Amino acid sequence: MSTTETGIDTRSAPWLCDPYSQALANGRGPLFLRRPDGWMLRLDVERWCGETDAADESVLERSEGDTLDAGCGPGRMVVALAARGRTALGVDMNPVAVSRAVEAGGRAVCASVFDPLPGEGAWRTALLVDGNIGIGGAPGDLLARMREVVLPGGLLIVETAAHEVHECVTVQVTDGRGEPGAPFPWARLGLQALRRCARGAGWEWSEAWQVRGRRFAALRAPRGNPTPGRVCPAVTA
Repeated sequence: MSTTETGIDTRSAPWLCDPYSQALANGRGPLFLRRPDGWMLRLDVERWCGETDAADESVLERSEGDTLDAGCGPGRMVVALAARGRTALGVDMNPVAVSRAVEAGGRAVCASVFDPLPGEGAWRTALLVDGNIGIGGAPGDLLARMREVVLPGGLLIVETAAHEVHECVTVQVTDGRGEPGAPFPWARLGLQALRRCARGAGWEWSEAWQVRGRRFAALRAPRGNPTPGRVCPAVTA
């Protein structure tokens, strides 16, 4: 699907903006998240649009049962799970991303993770990889939401930043050339910040690991599913 076939105004909406949609359609960057102070985080579009690598495989090997990938992008994780005979669903706000995931053989829906989702409360595993712990700019709220998505005792696998950081900031998607997308809140967490936020949201820490410079943590939802908290203080900008 091209950026002109979506039927959606992509000029200013976060994650629907032309630079992001075009990068997904092309399968390559450059693409960045830009803070108001000019600092930019490069987004690895080529990896997202490629096949799973060793770091991805370490996540897939740990996932259990039916799996939901929040912010699935072009769907390499759900496609890999489907190839293994696993039930998997991707969720992404961008129709180009969802179209790519479906065309590659995965299942995906165009929605926000905060929308009502298929199978909500019954997923054995949920994924927040490729920086998606940043969704919404409030990690405590996102982690609490993921408690609602998985079943009691379910697993959440989170990819963190490669270094220790805890920031909730305003960013824009840009290719560094044309008009950027609209400002929106985003967050970045290192492992220790994630541990604090996970505790505040009622998750139990299971393990952490690193592959090819990418860091991950596995969290376990307690059985009995008590009401999750949303405590996760951060540096803001």
